[in-house]
Amino acid sequence: MNTNIDSPLRLSDAACADAERLIALAIEEDLGVAGDLTSQSTLPADSPVSVQIRSRQSGVLAGAAVIGMALRQFDGRTGDATSNWRVELHLSDGVNLDPGSLIATLHGPVRLLLTAERTILNLLIHLCGIATITAAFVREVKHTNAVILDTRKTLPGYRRLQKYAVLCGGGRNHRMGLCDGLLIKDNHLAARGNQQVADAVRAAREYLTERHLLIPVEVEVDTLEQLADALQQHPEMVLLDNMPPAMLQQAVQQRDDVSPSTLLEASGGINLQTVRAIAESGVDRISIGGLTHSAPALDLGFDWPWK
Repeated sequence: MNTNIDSPLRLSDAACADAERLIALAIEEDLGVAGDLTSQSTLPADSPVSVQIRSRQSGVLAGAAVIGMALRQFDGRTGDATSNWRVELHLSDGVNLDPGSLIATLHGPVRLLLTAERTILNLLIHLCGIATITAAFVREVKHTNAVILDTRKTLPGYRRLQKYAVLCGGGRNHRMGLCDGLLIKDNHLAARGNQQVADAVRAAREYLTERHLLIPVEVEVDTLEQLADALQQHPEMVLLDNMPPAMLQQAVQQRDDVSPSTLLEASGGINLQTVRAIAESGVDRISIGGLTHSAPALDLGFDWPWK
């Protein structure tokens, strides 16, 4: 594979491994044992062609590396004798796309490119969609100090890729999983049979200290009374669940008076119409599940030479 872009945003090794597994699953779903019956029965083997991938609408690019990953795995599955294919990337992850933007040019056997087309597009339109909606939220709060965060509301197997797409859109990542971040939610408090937030924070800190784990403690609250209780323990972060902007402003003042180093995170039902007012309340972080679970796909397509 040949590329001509040196992007500052790169998939981690773990995210690449996830992409490879997802592509392998896509190939199994699409080709089964018989392969691409249509291409193999109607098109000659080893017939070279070049095709362009272009954006059909404005957005943000994410996941361009999956193009080459997909072709590498499809290679040898289409009845072509040659492995002579290459990818030219014209844009890097994180750049803005306009309608008609040329993302990549693919060169190779027509069977290979046609067979891999849908898998490549399925991955790209999803990741670009996440980057695009993230960028829209980031634009709404750019005049404030608030940062946009993702959540764990991701598809199994896609989490690292989806969180990478959030980075491409200018957002930031929340914890990757339950294993690398400690967030005491309302159900944890209820299951303890003790609604005292400070007690739960204290218990979490003791657990981490005993195991020599340097992990910040975050706790969820939905009232100002709970916030006051939590701030007694000076947690690193407090998640403010479903609070309106006026209440968030009160929460910020309360934090400033008692525990200035504690970061405040707004979450719950936040959309593009409400995020600006939430950011202007003075909170530090805004986490939005919809970045990954509800992002609309970005319209991309293959431009074939015969069209």
